[in-house]
Amino acid sequence: MAIRWKGVFPALTTKFTAEDELDLSLFGKNLQAQLDAGVEGVILGGSLGEASTLAVEEKAELVQYAVQQIAGKVPVVLNIAEGATKEAVKQAALAEKWGASGLMLLPPMRYRSDDRETLEYFRVVAASTELPIMLYNNPVDYKTEITPDMFEELAGIDNIQAVKESTRDVTNVIRMRNRFGDRFSLLCGVDTLTLEELVTGADGLVAGLVCAFPAETVALYKLIKAGKIQEALLLYRWFMPLLELDIHPKLVQYIKLAEAQTGIGSEFVRAPRLTLVGEERKRILGIIEQALATRPVLPEYKKLNVTAS
Repeated sequence: MAIRWKGVFPALTTKFTAEDELDLSLFGKNLQAQLDAGVEGVILGGSLGEASTLAVEEKAELVQYAVQQIAGKVPVVLNIAEGATKEAVKQAALAEKWGASGLMLLPPMRYRSDDRETLEYFRVVAASTELPIMLYNNPVDYKTEITPDMFEELAGIDNIQAVKESTRDVTNVIRMRNRFGDRFSLLCGVDTLTLEELVTGADGLVAGLVCAFPAETVALYKLIKAGKIQEALLLYRWFMPLLELDIHPKLVQYIKLAEAQTGIGSEFVRAPRLTLVGEERKRILGIIEQALATRPVLPEYKKLNVTAS
């Protein structure tokens, strides 16, 4: 399936049971909520999906289940975050075998590669697969930046098509557009910069709080892209305390607590992560409960025309 890298792509959490097994039933419930809201694709096995704790067999289950349930309605994208190039190549091959439509690819993990090494890593993985690729540019969390000069080196690789823009520098959207036009699709990767990056030219977003609030996230995207900025701003202001949960080291626990409160997830995480307790849980729950108590009535966002964006 060709991927149109536009709109909302949830970075889905991985659902677990109390016995630390995959909870495919609950995963399917959340998946359906995302489709009902109007997302344009889903991403599995990212940081929010606790990928580093998943066995290969579990990734296979998740991808194959999602592919079956979605039945071609939207693309299923698998994240690759590996320390060795040969392991990343293996993951790409497995993703294709399992039926994924595309890949989200991070620079090498654990070892901080220099520019030459990072570029070679991307080239080798891209050459090993026909799947379309979105590069994940997050120097804040992963310490390796993909600079515009590096994107210049990668522009000739056809299946490197998109960028998850998580540099935290909003002007990078402008910088990439000025230099490359529409060569790369740009997706905002930081929930708290959604409005700013979409207004300045991002094509969509890879979102976190969408896991708990899919309709609100898609509505925000569509309002912005339809030029209804004042309406979008009101929704964004309401959303911001929740969106800030996405930029904390415990984003998984925080967002899973939100999913539980909205009825499309649970709090279960995989060790070494632990579920929230005590004052911390009370504080985060308070943010979520306040948002639910003031949850806005959404406009008929699905009817908005954003085709020109």
